[in-house]
Amino acid sequence: MISPPYNTDMSKLVISEEARYEDLADLAIALNEIVRLPVTMRGLKYPGVRVENGKVVDGNYTGPILEEVIRTGKAIRTIPKSGAFKGVPVSVAPIVVEGRTVAAIGIVDVIGTIDIPEVFGAYADVVAQVRGKAPEKK
Repeated sequence: MISPPYNTDMSKLVISEEARYEDLADLAIALNEIVRLPVTMRGLKYPGVRVENGKVVDGNYTGPILEEVIRTGKAIRTIPKSGAFKGVPVSVAPIVVEGRTVAAIGIVDVIGTIDIPEVFGAYADVVAQVRGKAPEKK
């Protein structure tokens, strides 16, 4: 436990409306490493970052859906009609701090390209399996 005065030399991640790619890249890379899908982020005031295959491919990135999510403060799952991900399903969510949208984060939405019930069977069976229970007989 660290008691006051707190160590001010500690690394920290800050996402604010003035976040630029340098502020967002580490988080975007980590998320990309987890899901292995392209990740995009931007702050309210400045373009952000696009990450693919564990690397920043664009350090001045913005996209129409990121911009719409920042403008509306609502998550969107759609297929963009323009931009780097034109024609590719994406899911973008706002990052809200103290009731204000300060940034947005997006990911290629592979779920939007598959029929979940067809791939995984009945949802109840999947939930039962995850919980360690045998699926009910139909």
